[in-house]
Amino acid sequence: MHDIIKNFTGSTILITGATGFIGSLIAEELLEFNSLYNAGIKLILPVRNIEKASKKYPAGNDKYKEVSLLETSLADIRAEKLDMPIDYIIHCASITTSSVMVSNPVEVADGIVVGTKNILELARIKKIKSMVYLSSMEAYGVIGSDCGLVTENMLGDVDIFSARSCYPLGKRMAEHYCYIYYKQYGVPVKIARLAQVFGYGVDKNDTRVFAQFARAVINNEDIVLHTKGQSIGNYCESKDAINGIFTILERGQNGEAYNVVNEENTMRICDMAKLVAEKIAGGKIRVIYDIKDNSKLEYAKDTFLRMSSEKLRKLGWKPTKNLEDMYNDLIDYLKNQ
Repeated sequence: MHDIIKNFTGSTILITGATGFIGSLIAEELLEFNSLYNAGIKLILPVRNIEKASKKYPAGNDKYKEVSLLETSLADIRAEKLDMPIDYIIHCASITTSSVMVSNPVEVADGIVVGTKNILELARIKKIKSMVYLSSMEAYGVIGSDCGLVTENMLGDVDIFSARSCYPLGKRMAEHYCYIYYKQYGVPVKIARLAQVFGYGVDKNDTRVFAQFARAVINNEDIVLHTKGQSIGNYCESKDAINGIFTILERGQNGEAYNVVNEENTMRICDMAKLVAEKIAGGKIRVIYDIKDNSKLEYAKDTFLRMSSEKLRKLGWKPTKNLEDMYNDLIDYLKNQ
């Protein structure tokens, strides 16, 4: 990863969502590089809650001397608030909690679409060198079981009459804004379509399936599935994903999307539950099915998406950790939080 990060030496990088999972990992990786090589990489971090951000990036700590916190929402961010040059942008900020997608879909959609447009406008005015927008595998929608490996130009269906669709539809529209800002204004923006990312750095209160499975192992409790678990999950380890994002920022083609996924980690939810119970927990816990009414729980619909990583691998990226490694890292991290 450092072979790519060294190309950002002396640069100023704006990172949105820097108090979140992916954004904070990106920021910490750059700051670690600064510490090791005195690289002089400056970070600008727009944040909504300056008090929370100051605890994560304390001004009195020498490690964070190159960090500038800017208190602003993405709805209000403007170029005139930033009187310094910006070389690169990594746009990570987004609501990712399913319950919020259902309860506040307008807020979620606006945050994704309007927020991304404002960041692209900032990128245009500042004449940046490169930008990566973090999209999601959910942008693909529902993919049929006979599609094989899915490349970046293939999209499935998204139900517009579902509140939770604010997220995948928002991601699609944000991607489109990236493309048209590139076509009309020449903004050098790329898109990273992330698989589910976990391992080091996941918050102890994360409610996603992989975190629930990890906590079941830690607490020696059975894994309870509320669906049949037929939906296929696509996964990538934390640092592998961060490396992928830096690779896209440095080597990706403007106006194009890249899947960030370890193809070997793709499997059905029920099969991953079985793997965790049998291999990670050593058979000490079981997988139990307690099927619920999905229409009330607003789970994402089953998809048979199998993301291809070929396009990103052609840029020189390759993943390093499988699902067992990822769970071992995640469990160790959660135990030490």
